[in-house]
Amino acid sequence: MSRSKNDIKCSFCGANKVDSLMLIAGLDAHICDKCVAQANDILAGELNLKKGKSLSGGVTLLKPLEIKNHIDQYVIGQDNAKKVLAVAVYNHYKRLNHKVGKDEVEIEKSNIMMVGETGTGKTLLAKTIAKILNVPFCICDATVLTEAGYVGEDVESILTRLLQAADYDVSAAERGIVYIDEVDKVARKSDNPSITRDVSGEGVQQALLKILEGTIVNVPPQGGRKHPDQKMIPVNTNNILFICGGAFDGIEKKIANRLRTQTVGYKVKTEETDIDLKNLYKYITPQDLKAFGMIPELIGRVPVITHLNPLDRETLLNILTVPRNSLVKQYEKLFDYEGIKLEFDTDVYEFIVDKAMEYKLGARGLRSICESIMIDAMFEVPSQKDAKNLFIDMAYAKEKFEKSDIRKLKVA
Repeated sequence: MSRSKNDIKCSFCGANKVDSLMLIAGLDAHICDKCVAQANDILAGELNLKKGKSLSGGVTLLKPLEIKNHIDQYVIGQDNAKKVLAVAVYNHYKRLNHKVGKDEVEIEKSNIMMVGETGTGKTLLAKTIAKILNVPFCICDATVLTEAGYVGEDVESILTRLLQAADYDVSAAERGIVYIDEVDKVARKSDNPSITRDVSGEGVQQALLKILEGTIVNVPPQGGRKHPDQKMIPVNTNNILFICGGAFDGIEKKIANRLRTQTVGYKVKTEETDIDLKNLYKYITPQDLKAFGMIPELIGRVPVITHLNPLDRETLLNILTVPRNSLVKQYEKLFDYEGIKLEFDTDVYEFIVDKAMEYKLGARGLRSICESIMIDAMFEVPSQKDAKNLFIDMAYAKEKFEKSDIRKLKVA
């Protein structure tokens, strides 16, 4: 016996057809639009909860020593910076799982400032940590940021990139890591008051304050100015870890003045023989950052300050050969795709490092020198069908380097 349309009810909530917008028929049951919407909300909440639990659970298993040991496989040297980063990251993710109890102890966020010469591994450290923790990670260049209302990108664009890295999963993005590169370029241009606004310097620092400390920001998912009619996504930055990095070129003079010594010439105090003049970065303090042009409010929101040591000859040699993704292993893998076994004379490694030290190019310079030596081999050898082995000796390396343009660089 068939039922009339008016007798059909939702099998979940019992609502009549006339009381709902739509009834979806199944094999022996019906479901209304309200129950579908509610089920969808429950499913989304459960998926986000499981994702959050797996993310935080994976992080808590990694102790600072384990984090550092993992970084050691990819980054050579910089032990002090590794320890500081490992402890800060571990404490940050402990903070995510911390619930304020009766004692009302609330753990504050530990944003990080990394100071070091170019090519010493600041960006690589941040990338490696994000890979270990398996959290959304993005790199933002501070040089493109300007104060709101001026030509350039607003600081909210930083969170837009983090959302994109998290596949627009807001709960995952709110546990992510943001690396702000070249933060020294937004230093205050001058201590003297001026009638013009410092929109790409102090203005950017002021705009970063609320994001670094923790607030709910309405983020344009496709960038703010190109799509003005888009719907904003609220993102809470309270649990986002910010790592700032910069070369701070010239800050050595500020440090030297504070230590009452000199970077060039004779020292003022002859008894201060324990100061390492070749690496003044190790003595950096918040006072030096303020003298360089960073505003005190920003320094206070980035409490963890660490330095990266200049790369010496032994470190550069290890960078070339030791890490899992070292340059030598990358070239070996490239030739392995062609079925060719690549080998280097050990003297060639010494030659490459000597040139990188001579031109003061840092770790990035190793790649430039290797390319100048290997470019002809990478061009010609894949077309040689009978080639099975390729050995790069000292004579070949010197010949190719002498023909390259990189040798025309002036020694600094």
